[in-house]
Amino acid sequence: MLDNKKNIIGVFDSGLGGLSILKYFLKELPNYHYYYLGDNARLPYGSKSPETIYQYTREAVDFLFKAGCNLIIIACNTATAQALRRLQTDYLPKYYPHRRLLGVIRPIAEEIANNKNSKRIGVLGTKATITSNAYEIELKKIKPSLKVISQSAPLLVPLIEENWLNRPETKMILAEYLRPLKKQRVDTVILGCTHFPFLYQEIVKIMGKKVFIPNPGALVAKSLKDYLNRHPELGLKPVKKPVRKYYTTDNPKLFKDLAERFLAEKINTLKQVRIEAQK
Repeated sequence: MLDNKKNIIGVFDSGLGGLSILKYFLKELPNYHYYYLGDNARLPYGSKSPETIYQYTREAVDFLFKAGCNLIIIACNTATAQALRRLQTDYLPKYYPHRRLLGVIRPIAEEIANNKNSKRIGVLGTKATITSNAYEIELKKIKPSLKVISQSAPLLVPLIEENWLNRPETKMILAEYLRPLKKQRVDTVILGCTHFPFLYQEIVKIMGKKVFIPNPGALVAKSLKDYLNRHPELGLKPVKKPVRKYYTTDNPKLFKDLAERFLAEKINTLKQVRIEAQK
């Protein structure tokens, strides 16, 4: 069976945000098996404690590995910032030594830091991501001279999950969060939460065309393609008939409606699940 072959890429997020990453995987690497897990029932992660975020992320990782994934992309900045390193160093070697776990912060930071036109970087993220300073640390590892201005935007994830994308209230709150970045005259904005590309056009409109706002999905997909080429030992290979399965821990109808609209394709396999610690 497919699950036993472990020829599957897992994508995990606290909710719908990771679809902004998966969308580019499906575009750039369409012929792979993908399992997507959205922990919608317990979002937002951004306001939780580091230990709770780690626990939730570990449970999600267990679920996807047990479902047959050989590689998991944590398509959630908060979980990447607060749980990835600990899972990679302490958890995987003990329980899943032959599996791999990647995040989204490093490939985005590398791309931005190596962009010669990016000097004043604005980072828009959840409270947990901003508090971790994960982007500033990664950016300055590569280019210490960068000026990094961070701004937390805790209300955006719940609004996006409620499909309030076009509500005037959402636009007003978004403008308020972006105001400090505009005031600091940043030349680049990192969307440090995978939910935020759902508001991409509005963010571009507010910040202006002169500000570089890369789409995180495109950067992570580029990095994943390179990673797969460098690690054939994982056994992840293109197939003629790729399987795509979606899991959510909350309302499957709401998930399906929003996911189909965002991905612009039908979701045929969607299941509501409960995830909990396996170890």
